[in-house]
Formats: sequence, C-alpha cells, structure tokens
Amino acid sequence: MLTVLRALARHGRYALVAGLLAGFLLPDLAARLKPWLPQLVVLLLFLTAVRIGPTGAMKGLSNIPPTLFVVLTFQLALPLVALAVSYLLGVSQSPYVLALVLVLAAPALSGSPNLSIMLGADPEPAFRLLVLGTALLPITMLPVFWLLPQLGDLQSAIIGAARMLGAIGVAITLGFALRLFALPNPSKEQTEAFDGVMTMALFVIVIGLMAALRPAFEQSPSEVLGWMILAFAVNIGMQLLTFLVLGRLGWDTEIVPFSIVSGNRNVAIFLVAMSPEAAEPLLIFLGCYQVPMYLTPILTRAFYSKD
Repeated sequence: MLTVLRALARHGRYALVAGLLAGFLLPDLAARLKPWLPQLVVLLLFLTAVRIGPTGAMKGLSNIPPTLFVVLTFQLALPLVALAVSYLLGVSQSPYVLALVLVLAAPALSGSPNLSIMLGADPEPAFRLLVLGTALLPITMLPVFWLLPQLGDLQSAIIGAARMLGAIGVAITLGFALRLFALPNPSKEQTEAFDGVMTMALFVIVIGLMAALRPAFEQSPSEVLGWMILAFAVNIGMQLLTFLVLGRLGWDTEIVPFSIVSGNRNVAIFLVAMSPEAAEPLLIFLGCYQVPMYLTPILTRAFYSKD
C-alpha cells in the first residue's frame, strides 16, 4: 500500500488532471460528491496540517513582517479595491464580481509550494503565505464578506467568519495533534506515502468541484466559455502581473513563489462559510478555475524561466 501511495505522490500532476477529466466525464459521480465539498475541504486542511506539522508551521512563520504585508495585500487590499471599482461601475451584483473578489480574498492554494517546486523555485516563501494566510483568513474575510451584496449583511459575514474560524481551528488542531503523537518523526517513505494520500484527497475534491461544469456546458457552452476566460484571466493574469511588479521592486527568491500564490488561491475553502444558495453561482467558476490552476507549471514555465 505504501508503494502505491508513494507512486501516486510522484505522479500527482497526472492524478489531478485525471480528476479534472473524471469530474467532467462522470457528472453523476461529481453530483454525488458536490454536497460533501465543505467537509472535503476541511478534510484537506486537516491533512495539510498533518503533513506540515507544528514544527514546520513554526518555521513557516519566520520572517513575519514581509509575509504579513504580502498576505494583507493579497487577501485584503486587492479584493477591497476590486469591490470599490465594482461599486463605482455599478456592477457589484454581478456573479463575475463575486468570483473575482473571492479569488482575491482567498489564501494560498494548499499545493502552491508543490507548484513552486515544479517550476524550479524555492517552495518556502509559498509555504509561509499558506500558513499565515490561512491563519488570518477569518479576519481578512470579514470586511470582504460584509461588503459583498450577494452574501448578506454584517450578521451573515460574522456568522460566516465564525464558521470558518471554527472549521480551520478544529482541522489544524486535530492535524497537529495527530502529527505530534502518531508521526513525530516521519521517514522519507512515510512522508511520500502521505503525499499520496493528499493527492487522493485532491483527486476526489476536484471531481466534486467540477460538478456544475458538465451540466452548465450542456445547457450553455457560451456561459462556460465566459467563466473559463475569467478563470484564465484571473489566475494567469495575476501571476504575470505580480511577477512584473515584484521584479520592479527588486524582490529575489520570493518572486516566483509569491507570483504563483497570487493567482492560485484556495477559493473552495469559502464553501465552508457560505450557504448552499450563495455558493451555487460560484460552482461553475470553481470548476473552470481548476483548469489554469493545474496547468500553471506548463503555461508559466517559459515566463518564469526568464527571471
């Protein structure tokens, strides 16, 4: 079993692409997984906490000031600016605005350190953003949720933030406890096997996230095309824009991993805080968003290699 899991970890990229295809080609399976997405997202957070461990988390919180600045810029300043522009243009009610703002407000994708490795960059800066960004999410999301008209009033925002804080706290606490008492010093083989377990979890979650895509495509291919264009524009566009800005500012080892994180966010984590009614319009976009996310090592390799 350990051999199978280690092999799955080594070929994780192909497993995730297979999950994308399965979600699109097996709509019945995707529909059955869809109601469990909030629980699956919490499970993945738990597995991430086990994989990182409390010691690794403390190391990831080193060099806090610049990391805090980037987290607050990514998860608070950018979504608030996007919201302000949408109000000025009178399009704050648009589902496209909802999708855009939630991407900008989300923390780093759990697999962002792995994407950094695939692109030949140092994964530690991406790991720092992942740890600190996830920890601060219940705070940074509060003003964003309050100002999003689709998500209700201040009370709804507070309830969503409290639900998020509780889920994150329980998942991380249990994950750290399991790592501390059951796997205090995992071997290389055990670590690789656990990476295989996380790949399996990602495979299942991706199928569920694709649930809304196949029915939407059959009903209106043009609508799916619009969401797909937005997904690529936000994901790849944010990566390239961040890369150019940080390059002008003279950033060095952080430029590639920070750029990767800017476009690859854990938007699915908001499903824990949102009601099913509020989350429904987001599901088509989430399915589309997975495509540029898992193609990042292919689509951006030539650009990042110029650094």
